[in-house]
Amino acid sequence: MVETAKKQWYVLHTYSGFEDKVRSDLLSRAQSLGMQDYIFRVVVPQEQKVENVRGKKEEVSEKVFPGYVLVEMVMTDESWFVVRNTPNVTGFVGSHGGGSKPSPLYDDEVAAILQMQGEPAKKKRDIHFEVGESVKITEGAFNGMVGKISDIQEDKEKLYLTIDMFGHATTAELDYDQVDKIDD
Repeated sequence: MVETAKKQWYVLHTYSGFEDKVRSDLLSRAQSLGMQDYIFRVVVPQEQKVENVRGKKEEVSEKVFPGYVLVEMVMTDESWFVVRNTPNVTGFVGSHGGGSKPSPLYDDEVAAILQMQGEPAKKKRDIHFEVGESVKITEGAFNGMVGKISDIQEDKEKLYLTIDMFGHATTAELDYDQVDKIDD
């Protein structure tokens, strides 16, 4: 069976205090059950804080979202089952129960959390675009459409495209990784 779904980030609800255990168990289960092509990264968001411990200031890690774990995965029936049945996982956030699949996080939400963790949300692309060039949109509301680059912000890896929608020119702001060059 060929899956066409893409990997996305989801939030798991866990028993509080078991976030790190869920992380290690889930990565171990993915490996042992042959799901490493469906379950990728598991993150327990933490931040460093300075606290007084026995009269001394010490830097400690504190969980940003106690009771929650982020998992990057391709959502299939099998991967959903493996994750859902990992010990100490109580369920997916955004699932309506009854075996329904959860809603993934938005890309900008994930990027902010991963950046806070010092991890890259996505790998930077070594690609050069030019104003006037046509590109195909691969993600988001305009997925599958072709647009012409009207402006580029290289420092932010942003493109401004002019897209023809219902006979009207519409401008869209997209990240480099949301478009592909069109082969001539």
